[in-house]
Order: sequence, then C-alpha cells, then structure tokens
Amino acid sequence: MAEVRPKKALGQHFLTDQRVAERIASTLDAYAGLPVLEIGPGMGVLTNWLLEKEHDLYVVEIDTESIDYLRRNMPPRLPEERIIEGDFLEMDLRKIFGDQKFCIIGNYPYNISSQIFFKLLDYKDQVPCCSGMLQREVAERLAAKEGTKARGILSVLLQAWYDVEYLFTVSEGVFNPPPKVKSGVIRCTRNGVAELPCDERLFKTVVKTTFGQRRKTLRNSVRSLLPPGIALPDSPLWALRPEQLSQEQFYELTNLIYSLRQ
Repeated sequence: MAEVRPKKALGQHFLTDQRVAERIASTLDAYAGLPVLEIGPGMGVLTNWLLEKEHDLYVVEIDTESIDYLRRNMPPRLPEERIIEGDFLEMDLRKIFGDQKFCIIGNYPYNISSQIFFKLLDYKDQVPCCSGMLQREVAERLAAKEGTKARGILSVLLQAWYDVEYLFTVSEGVFNPPPKVKSGVIRCTRNGVAELPCDERLFKTVVKTTFGQRRKTLRNSVRSLLPPGIALPDSPLWALRPEQLSQEQFYELTNLIYSLRQ
C-alpha cells in the first residue's frame, strides 16, 4: 500500500528518522512489562521500535488512512484488535486497560498536544510514565519551573503529580512534511504525591484564574475568587505574579484563599 498522506487538519508530521524513533521508544525502557498506549502512530515508525522492545502495545489513531496502513503493514506482534480507530481525547481508557497501570507515548499531533496532557491528569493514578514528542515550545512549557516566562497553567497542574523532564530537541528535517518549528521530547514520571496539601478543585481554579490574568499581581488576580470587600492579610505572595510561584507556594496560596472564603 502507498504511504499515508500527511493531513494538515490532523496536525500530522510523520517522523522519518529511525534513530530519533528509537530514542523516543527508549524513554519507556524502565517500564518493561506494563501495557503501553501509543497515540497517533501514523505509519508506525515509533510503533515498530516499541514492538522491537517487546512492549505490550496498543495504538490509537483517528486517521482512517493510517488505520488501514497499520492493519496491512504491522507485524503479527501487533494484532488488529490492538489497532484502535478513534479520537484519543474522547476515549474512556478504562475500557481498554480497566484499573491496571499503563504508559502513554507518541509523536503527538501539534494541534492537540496540550489537550493530551490535560487528559493525562484524569488518569494520573494509572499512568506512571508518559513520554513523547511535541512542539518544542509546548514541551518547554510543560517542563518550565518557577521564574520563567514559559511557565503556565499546564506546567503547574502537571508538575503537581509528575516530574517533567525535557530530554532532547528534534530538528524540522526529520519529518514529512517538515514542520515550521523544532520539536522537543519530554518524559513525565509520576511523583510520590498521593494527595495535594490543599483543596484540589480550588487549586485548579486558582492556577487557571491567576494565569488567566498573568500580567497582574496575585493581589489583583485573585479578587474574583474572594467575597467582595474582604481585606487581604499580610503575605509576600500578593506582590508576585503566577509564573514566579513554586508548586509549594501555589498550595500555600490555595490554602490562604480557602481560609478567606470560609
């Protein structure tokens, strides 16, 4: 069968460099024995390396043409029922894995990469490791620490539950078609946090609200979360902007706002 045509609407840029594919597959070497879900396999360049490493592999792909290609060209180690056609963002992954743990990997489509990592948080208790390649700017944002302009909503929410490593940069020339930007490979490894030291729902609201007004100091950006006219107690946090806060300071801020709402 002829090669799959990359579709701009799906954000497809097919990896063509075998060395890069092997390096990405190697990010899960410490998790041999756990099932692995690959998102967006395209024509299977990364898929073949995951099979070579004998992972218990499933793949999910939204592109019908890619599904047809994979079903015709993948080795018997990836049976047809493991090649799942569908939209990852709409899938209930427990229908595939039940309550067991599994890893996620992929050469993620640029246009949904952030949404993929938001969804990862819904399965944080089942996914000990999620790695893969995405647009470098987004990869740097996910791994960004306090005090950097790249830090944002997903940086803080993801790093509450995962240690995020930026591993290496990938040039434009190893894709078909070449993207206009470089790519970055990251690995998210579940940390030891079982429960946040603050109200989790309010924590999410605080993070989203403050970064939604990131040019304002916290003194001004949190006003919408508090009763009208309430006096703010003394705290050095009020003079900061959200990207300056560490994880622990976001928990402190959340607890402070929680107490003021009581």
